[in-house]
Amino acid sequence: MQMWILKTRTFYLNRTWGRRSMKLTLILLTFVSIFSLYSVHLLLKTANEGGSLLYEQLGHKAFGMVGKLTASGSITMQNIGAMSSYLFIVKYELPLVIQALMNIEDTNGLWYLNGDYLVLLVSLVLILPLSLLRNLGYLGYTSGLSLLCMMFFLIVVICKKFQIPCPAEIAFLVNETVNGSLAQPAAFVGFNRTESDSCQPRYFIFNSQTVYAVPILTFSFVCHPAILPIYEELKGRSRRRMMNVSKISFFAMFLMYLLAALFGYLTFYEHVESELLHTYSSVMETDILLLIVRLAVLVAVTLTVPVVIFPIRSSITHLLCASKEFSWWRHSVITVSILVFTNLLVIFVPNIRDIFGFIGASAAAMLIFILPSAFYIKLVKKESMKSVQKIGAMFFLLSGIVVMTGSMALIVLDWVHNAPGGGH
Repeated sequence: MQMWILKTRTFYLNRTWGRRSMKLTLILLTFVSIFSLYSVHLLLKTANEGGSLLYEQLGHKAFGMVGKLTASGSITMQNIGAMSSYLFIVKYELPLVIQALMNIEDTNGLWYLNGDYLVLLVSLVLILPLSLLRNLGYLGYTSGLSLLCMMFFLIVVICKKFQIPCPAEIAFLVNETVNGSLAQPAAFVGFNRTESDSCQPRYFIFNSQTVYAVPILTFSFVCHPAILPIYEELKGRSRRRMMNVSKISFFAMFLMYLLAALFGYLTFYEHVESELLHTYSSVMETDILLLIVRLAVLVAVTLTVPVVIFPIRSSITHLLCASKEFSWWRHSVITVSILVFTNLLVIFVPNIRDIFGFIGASAAAMLIFILPSAFYIKLVKKESMKSVQKIGAMFFLLSGIVVMTGSMALIVLDWVHNAPGGGH
């Protein structure tokens, strides 16, 4: 289950390599995964001591209504960001799949190749009916299918590395999709650097895009809202057993993120796009294997979106109508509102990086760094404030505050600085 929660962000981690560097991202990926695992340890220990297996309830016990609202708001923001990432995949990949299947060359004026229209159509016809269900009986099937999809995607990325020559050695054209229609291709032959330099990995790069590295990686390792429900349902429940499950899941996702990002970067170097499959389409537009990957990914993310809606709706219902009986009218209104808001984000925010950056710097930082350590310090009474455990949690809390405030400030500065032509 934890692996399903973590898996889909692999598509976008390639940008972290392409715009930053190899060693820098490897270092950040390692540290973020270790910190995330440590925060799971704090959360499980706090749950045992605090007597609650609900994230929001721990917040209420620790800091009253403020803690409950903070936890609920962070979970909602995080899951909306996850939903947005899945719908961005639909927006960018479904037009290419339809275009390839129908063998269409001229895409001008065709509404069914417009990503915005297709996102709305998929949300209305497929996602909404599944989201309105009261129970998640199909969760086991969709999570397994999604994980198999990602493994297939990873295998293809590794194989393509040995089939596609370096971009500097071929007449490589990049087509960028804008509002669902293909823009004029721009060839990036004739770089400022030499051909050999273009095909060499760059290990440490610091530029205006580096500020998004930590938030994106932080966003990619958030599964904490689901830790406690999984812990509650674990047979023969024990904190040690749950930590072993977490270690295996985090290590598996660490390898998947690392290999996908590494081989994606070593295929296209600094020319890798925010969504990796888009980069492949620039050189292999009729590749059958990539078409199969796209279809598999689209099915997986479409089935995953309703699953992500459930904790958001549950959190909102728990806050607003905790004492009221179930109502189909309220259930439907909340579901439609969540879908409408997420679709507006996907349509009007041009770059998924901005959503990842903002939510990773705010909600993800809260869920990984700040809230688990704050709950631990407040609720675990048997350890003194001078103990190694409490000092470690305090340091972790301060680190989270630094990460959140620093990342948010740098992201806002980048938005302001690059607003006129920054491609956001």
